[in-house]
Amino acid sequence: MQDKPKPQNSESRNEGEGNRTAAREYNKAQQEFVKSGKVDEKAREAERAMSGDEKPELRRAEVIGKSHSHGEDPAVRRKG
Repeated sequence: MQDKPKPQNSESRNEGEGNRTAAREYNKAQQEFVKSGKVDEKAREAERAMSGDEKPELRRAEVIGKSHSHGEDPAVRRKG
């Protein structure tokens, strides 16, 4: 007995790397967040977290995240 191929639609299709649907959803969510007016509030929360008791845990999470990285994109130029 053969399995029938699953129908390919935008909700179940694996677009792989460069997934346009996911990029579109991410961009929309980011735009909605900016429009919500909560950017400054969340930035202050992050600043408080980095100067408080949460700092060691946040630093550990950063190290773990960076350990999965292939390095900084050479096209990215940092200011400062």
